[in-house]
Amino acid sequence: MIVQGIGKLRRRDALLVIASAAVMAPGKGAFAAGAKSLHGVMPIVTTPYTPSGAIDWEDLANEMAFYNRCGLQGAIWPQGSSDVNLMSKDERMKGMQVIADACRPLKVASVLGVQGTTTEEMLEYARHAESLAPDAMIAMPPSAAAEQTVEGIHAYFAALAGVTKRPVIIQTSLPGKRDAIPPPVDLILRLAREFPNFGYVKEETAPLIARMREEVMARPLMKGVFGASGGDGWLYELRLGLDGEATGQGAYADVMEKIWTYYQAGRRAEATDAFSKFLLMKNCETEIPGTQRYIFKKRGVFKSHAARRAGGQVFLPDFKPEEIAEIETRFATLKPLLVQGA
Repeated sequence: MIVQGIGKLRRRDALLVIASAAVMAPGKGAFAAGAKSLHGVMPIVTTPYTPSGAIDWEDLANEMAFYNRCGLQGAIWPQGSSDVNLMSKDERMKGMQVIADACRPLKVASVLGVQGTTTEEMLEYARHAESLAPDAMIAMPPSAAAEQTVEGIHAYFAALAGVTKRPVIIQTSLPGKRDAIPPPVDLILRLAREFPNFGYVKEETAPLIARMREEVMARPLMKGVFGASGGDGWLYELRLGLDGEATGQGAYADVMEKIWTYYQAGRRAEATDAFSKFLLMKNCETEIPGTQRYIFKKRGVFKSHAARRAGGQVFLPDFKPEEIAEIETRFATLKPLLVQGA
């Protein structure tokens, strides 16, 4: 009953966000393009679903309000952790609108994913995103075999630069494409030299640490180097001087924000303690699939913990009592780190 009550309150928050966004014209006012800083914690947004497997647009907006309460700097959608490969074109287009509108009156920067199999497909998403005046865009490389060359990847991102002057984050990985060519660091630096709105990277390609070091050393040409990969190596990446973390663990947004702020303030012991609790909670997903969506629901952000699977199937776990007990035991360790009201 308590969870349900909180959920109703959060849904009202989401409706207020949508209503306030409607009166702010794209690209105008205090949050014009480039006004929001791209740094710190910017999670890959988890896409909420109804029990039937449809995207819950109200909860998607509600998730932005949740991130704002947690003090996050940005939110990225749709990427691998958002189930982008399980969405229709219409769903991606509508979701971009929901994210851009929800974030417009908030501190949270909207970062819209515009990747496509080919340059042509990417440009269709990019032009739609540009019309919504988000704060930034992000794109994986093309996955079409004909464009999987260094020059093909360069042409793809150069075409994106012709659509937008907003910050563009290059994601170096292609989930599910083990044989894909990642953008070499030299190419990322070349794009940053050629286009002033580039110089941002979500780095998750081996050799990971070596690539991150090279990108960090290329400042000020490189404006933002972000870790990902589930956040598993985040504490060490902070030591390397990365500009933030962009990974799909948004249910623990306020905990991640604490890790970031503690570390930046030189409170290393507290950052380490918070990071260990974060990993303990995150690890639960391996043994109990659906844990993070359970937490999103518990915290009143989602109405359902349903998920999509390949082939159009819906995953709606029926948690056993011992599974719930384990999730709750681990979540209790986070409570001192949670933001009141989130």
